[in-house]
Amino acid sequence: MVNTPSRAGAVSVSVPRLVIAAPSSGSGKTTVATGLMALLAGRGLSVSPHKVGPDYIDAGYHTLATGRPGRNLDAYLCGTELIGPLFAHGAAGCDLAVVEGVMGLYDGAAGQGELASTAQVAKLLRAPVVLVVDASSQSRSVAALVHGFASWDPEVRIGGVILNKVGSDRHEELLREALDESGVPVLGVLRRAAEIETPSRHLGLVPVAERRDDAVSVVRGLAERVRVGCDVEGLLALARSAPSLEVGVWDAGDAVRAGFRGSAPDPAPQTPEGLDVRPVVAVAGGSAFTFSYAEHTELLRAAGADVVVFDPLRDEELPAGTRGLVIGGGFPEVYAAELGANEPLRKAVAELARSGAPVAAECAGLLYLARSLDGSPMCGVLDADARMSERLTLGYREAVAVGDSVLAAAGTRLRGHEFHRTVLEPGAGPAPAWGLVRPERRVEGFVQRGVHASYLHTHWAAAPGTARRFVERCVA
Repeated sequence: MVNTPSRAGAVSVSVPRLVIAAPSSGSGKTTVATGLMALLAGRGLSVSPHKVGPDYIDAGYHTLATGRPGRNLDAYLCGTELIGPLFAHGAAGCDLAVVEGVMGLYDGAAGQGELASTAQVAKLLRAPVVLVVDASSQSRSVAALVHGFASWDPEVRIGGVILNKVGSDRHEELLREALDESGVPVLGVLRRAAEIETPSRHLGLVPVAERRDDAVSVVRGLAERVRVGCDVEGLLALARSAPSLEVGVWDAGDAVRAGFRGSAPDPAPQTPEGLDVRPVVAVAGGSAFTFSYAEHTELLRAAGADVVVFDPLRDEELPAGTRGLVIGGGFPEVYAAELGANEPLRKAVAELARSGAPVAAECAGLLYLARSLDGSPMCGVLDADARMSERLTLGYREAVAVGDSVLAAAGTRLRGHEFHRTVLEPGAGPAPAWGLVRPERRVEGFVQRGVHASYLHTHWAAAPGTARRFVERCVA
């Protein structure tokens, strides 16, 4: 990638790039995107991986495929104005960028038009789109489908089609004949290959951290499928046809210095340079806590913290000198017994919380701070109990901070998303974390002393003052 100075505050980003999209979920976007990333990385290219939307799990497979942090591009959580800068930040120094879409190409935030759709992100990035079509139950109709998607929005450039789940040579022949009339070239044909399917469970794919060896094998298999079935040179040529993109480049240090972008900024911020010490902020990781955006740790470091990752399944102590704790999302319900059995760490977390140290917990972290999860003892920081549920809670949320906390001042408005199959009783404490205002009105989460615990996942790049506020309270 070459960045050259452009208009004030912007650079001209010329990284080749592709968006891998589909008519609907389940068509094979992750297969193609991850396989292409791995194949090109295996050829010695530096590949920048991106995922449209809030999903953490696909981004983990992208990281495994490329050796670089998988980064999310979510126009709902971060705003359309940050899509280009976040992309440029992730793609800095790379030879190519591959962006995996979300849901169907034109599906976005419910009731808000194209917002947060793959199509919108493709337009913001001026990136050509490759449409992955599940062709398992159609032949000539595929041409009508592709024509419809290609003509729906003239600003979206569909540069090619990859046919997935093709059953036979004859089936492929029929599909190609039909698409000859569409004007959209076929850039790949993938046959059914159940032997390398990635396993799923109640919230989607099983994360990489839980099946590392198997995941490595799967990613290699996906790369081989793309090598055999796709016109890789054609895909590269299409990526190189993307025009230069004039955007500012997101930088964690600049973001922290710029401060909180919410509606109620911290009234007396202290700059990172003003900190006398670099406090240790412990960040939960391992198999039980795999959901985290790469920008969060970058912002914490830029705000003046030393970030140390620990594994609540294995480590019996918090990192030495811990002054703050961040516990993100994941699958604690899968590991409830093991987490409960690690009594020394549970006690250490509870003691840290009682001391008033800043503790930020999202979703899985919320459950870990509860009294119990499916009958297994947790940290007991919150007077609440959690259990698995048959009901999936999923969707974007608009929220306002009910009171002051280590993450936000009272009245701060932001956007987040929920993604879980658990129930916490009660769902909110005497001092709730958030008042949700859309799509429904309710309060949720807990604020007590230095603890902020909630089901809501947020993207701190949209509110970089969050990291600064948290780190400042680690040394208060």
